[in-house]
Amino acid sequence: MNTNHNPHILVVDDDPDIRDLVLEYLGNNDLRVSGACSGREMFECFDQQAIDLVLLDLKLPGEDGMQLARALRERANVPIVLLTGRNEEADRVMGLELGADDYVTKPFSPRELLARVRAVLRRYQVQATLPERGGARRAFRFSGWELNLRTRRLLAPGGESVDLSNGEFSLLHALCRAPRQVLTRDQLLSMSRLHEAEVYDRTIDVQIRRLRLKLEPDASEPTLILTERGAGYRLDSDVQTLY
Repeated sequence: MNTNHNPHILVVDDDPDIRDLVLEYLGNNDLRVSGACSGREMFECFDQQAIDLVLLDLKLPGEDGMQLARALRERANVPIVLLTGRNEEADRVMGLELGADDYVTKPFSPRELLARVRAVLRRYQVQATLPERGGARRAFRFSGWELNLRTRRLLAPGGESVDLSNGEFSLLHALCRAPRQVLTRDQLLSMSRLHEAEVYDRTIDVQIRRLRLKLEPDASEPTLILTERGAGYRLDSDVQTLY
């Protein structure tokens, strides 16, 4: 199974039994999952990986769940589903007012939790197709690949990390910002800022060749980064943007 196509869920709960139950259930239903037991671990994971949705327990020991939700919302436009106690109506209302997208009360049915997670993800996927989304981009996903803009890491469809030079990263970033559009060498030089180091058109050709060696099954017959003769290059893939 190609796991890089699947949304990545971060489960934040200090109770290892609940956390492991959720991780196992979601993982068995075509979702990528990571776990954290504290706010510090949550932000560390969030900064290192491209997360599609956060499941956040509001009652972490010694931490203010509302403050964590607020800080997470300020950091990125990531979906947040709260885990709360059944009698904590005030917390649920406040969490929604802070920008959380949904909540699930404990004890909960894993099946209901999965349904709510999928519903929230669907809403965000629809929003992602709208033009001029606000906020800073966190990652691009295309054809099973994932380019994390915070860590400058490229993950292969199988999850392996692929090293990129600064020039390769900048050029791939530029191509991902304009998927299926033909970009001239001048446009790529400007968008990737390679002109600050090297000003020759052939710089682009060298970087493209190196990217193809890392991205394409057969770099001599590319299927992702295509050449438009006399015009430039284009990324021949749909691209999902995470904000």
